[in-house]
Amino acid sequence: MVKLEPFKEEDFERLISWVDNEEELIQFAGSIFSYPLTKDQLKVYISSTERVPLKIKLIDSDEIIGHCELNYSNEIPRLSRIIIGRKDLRNKGLGKAIVKRMTEMIYDSKPYNSVELAVFDWNLNAINCYKSLGFFLVNGSETITKINNKEWRSFIMRLNKIATTI
Repeated sequence: MVKLEPFKEEDFERLISWVDNEEELIQFAGSIFSYPLTKDQLKVYISSTERVPLKIKLIDSDEIIGHCELNYSNEIPRLSRIIIGRKDLRNKGLGKAIVKRMTEMIYDSKPYNSVELAVFDWNLNAINCYKSLGFFLVNGSETITKINNKEWRSFIMRLNKIATTI
């Protein structure tokens, strides 16, 4: 269904075009970028040794439809910055395939026992996707961020390798 390949400078414009406003950027990337997203920010981003940015391609058409990142900056690696840029392809089961593939890549890279991700509490489609794959809420992981005079709550979800069926 999907394959993940290295994200390069030639992919910058496409990713920038998928982010229409500040709230979308924060939902996708948290606080590592500022709006509007620029090539200069992305150059710094791809130079990180703790992050592995990837583009998401459909296997059958080879079309690039999204972006994601394997993040090794914490003790437990994280699945980060996942976006399906083609809005017409959202809520079609691709997120599940992407998360499965990302998790496989992390577990194949080193003998990790767990993988985590952060999600906003209002993103129910994503939360349900992650739960269906065996992710669970990490108690005490809630954080609150002020965005345009609104409080956004986020929390960490974890998948333990032993419990996974991926």
